[in-house]
Amino acid sequence: MSTTATAKPGFDSQGTQSDEQRVDAAMRSFVREFGVTAALHMESCVRCGLCAEACHFHLVTRDPKYTPVHKLELFRRAYFREASPFAPLVRALGLVKKPTLAELQQWQELIYDSCTMCGRCTLACPMGIDIAELVKEARHGLFKAGLIPERLALMDRTARQWGSPATPAEDLPDILAEVAQEHGVAIPCDLPQADVLVTAAPAELGDHTKALADAAKILNRIGAKWTMHQGGFDASNIGFNNGDLELQERLTRAIVDTALKIGAKTVLLPECGHAYGAARWEAARWYGAALPLRIIHMTEFLDEQLAAGTIRVKPIGDSATFHDPCQIVRRGGLEAAARRVLAALGLELRELQDAGVAGICCGGGGGVVSNLRAAPLRAKVFELKKAQVEATGAQRFVTSCGQCRITLEQGAKAAHWERKTESLLELVADNLIE
Repeated sequence: MSTTATAKPGFDSQGTQSDEQRVDAAMRSFVREFGVTAALHMESCVRCGLCAEACHFHLVTRDPKYTPVHKLELFRRAYFREASPFAPLVRALGLVKKPTLAELQQWQELIYDSCTMCGRCTLACPMGIDIAELVKEARHGLFKAGLIPERLALMDRTARQWGSPATPAEDLPDILAEVAQEHGVAIPCDLPQADVLVTAAPAELGDHTKALADAAKILNRIGAKWTMHQGGFDASNIGFNNGDLELQERLTRAIVDTALKIGAKTVLLPECGHAYGAARWEAARWYGAALPLRIIHMTEFLDEQLAAGTIRVKPIGDSATFHDPCQIVRRGGLEAAARRVLAALGLELRELQDAGVAGICCGGGGGVVSNLRAAPLRAKVFELKKAQVEATGAQRFVTSCGQCRITLEQGAKAAHWERKTESLLELVADNLIE
């Protein structure tokens, strides 16, 4: 059940906890997050302000409340009050007050509406503080308090029931059959044995089915033994974004356990940034050891196939600029791979003013694109990206993340900008040499 009885207008709440119970739930979660690394980060901040100039939300508004370190203020207070070396003295002397429900409600905007966990602030921090990771950990507390945006909460509930915020698992065979028929490509489903388990992002099961069909086209071309599977098919992992650790683990295990069940040695992730963060970099935390299979992003897959010569593409010959998805490039390290694929396509790359690991976020990561009340902020960030794209004079605008693509398409529509955002995967598939 959802209630807004104690929430201020513009802030959402879920469940029936009392005000005091919400605060206590958040505090307990915060304390659980304070391991050695988080403690070092809390103690290290020197308030230099460099992170402010890295944050796209601060850059386009110049509002000090969007300074990344300010977004960690309640987390910092919880640390010094509950987990720091002098916590008993801090509490006894009342040096740091316990957060109030009103403060937690206000904080919801700062870490869900105006933070995409893109990591650009982390890159800028001279003390090496991983601000993006700390925001993600802070979201765990607000989720436990039942204080997340309602749209994200709805997607969370749907994913718990269906295994995906997009569709029930039992509908997957019919969806894939329709996509296969529409695009004229074979898409195997629920094979009992395969070498590659292919996963999707929600949009690929709805509006962006061409991306799914193009992945199938390439996999079939190279003769891969692959399948999609009802047991684990949606890699987007809404739990990762929401701060719902239980759901994050369940969705990750669904994919990995299904892959192991069918004997797959590779899990192929879609063009989705947070899928890469959740499955590639955090999967091992649920198993306590390195996984006995590879988890790779579509960008890596394309790069490897082109390098091996198993697929060849005809040169396009246009100029292009590239939007670097934060979770794939800055947080995931695939800067060079995407550029090798662009080069194989014969595209003259014209870099954005801020490119590669320094690239500016699309403005919709971390679930922000699904958070309707954040739309005005996203529009401002889009204007910044739009100006950088136009400054290159490039003929094409390409990215390798479906969520970035959705965000940029929404921004273009709102701004009446006719530039199309293209998928790296789809460009490869469209230009395969027979």
